[in-house]
Amino acid sequence: MRARDLAEPYPFVTTDDDALTAARMLAQKSLPALLVLDADGQPYAIVPGSQVLRQALPEYLVDDPLLAPALRGRADAEIAERLEGLTVAEWLPRRLYPPPYVGPDALPMEVAALMARTHSPLIAVIEREADKVQLLGTVTAARLMNCFLPGSASAT
Repeated sequence: MRARDLAEPYPFVTTDDDALTAARMLAQKSLPALLVLDADGQPYAIVPGSQVLRQALPEYLVDDPLLAPALRGRADAEIAERLEGLTVAEWLPRRLYPPPYVGPDALPMEVAALMARTHSPLIAVIEREADKVQLLGTVTAARLMNCFLPGSASAT
C-alpha cells in the first residue's frame, strides 16, 4: 500500500478565501485541521484545529486564560471581529504552518513518521509533473491507524 492508496478527498480553502468562512468550515465539518491551498492549487498550509483557535483568540486570552470568565462572552464577538475582512493568507501566515506532504509512492510508515514529527493530524499527498503540482488528497491519522491495526478498517 502507498500514500496514493490511502489518500482521501478533504475539504480545503484557498489563501484568497475569507478567513471567517474558513473558520466556520472547520467548525461545521468538525475537521481536525484546515487545509489551505495557494492560487495554483498547491498546499500552502495545514493548520491543526488547536492552532486555528490560537490564531482566532485574542492574544491576551492566550497569554492569560484566567481572564476568560471575567469577560462573560465579550471575547466570543471579538473572535469574529478579528477574522472579519481578512483572507486566509493574512490570517494564517505560511511561515508558521508549513504544509507536510508526501509523494504518491510514500509508504504508510513514512507518512506516519512525518505526521508524528510535524504534529499534523493530516498529511497532503501530492504528485509533481514537470512544473505542476496536483493534490491527490490527504491521509489522516485515523486512516493510518486503520491501515496499521488489523480489523480496524471494518469499523469505518
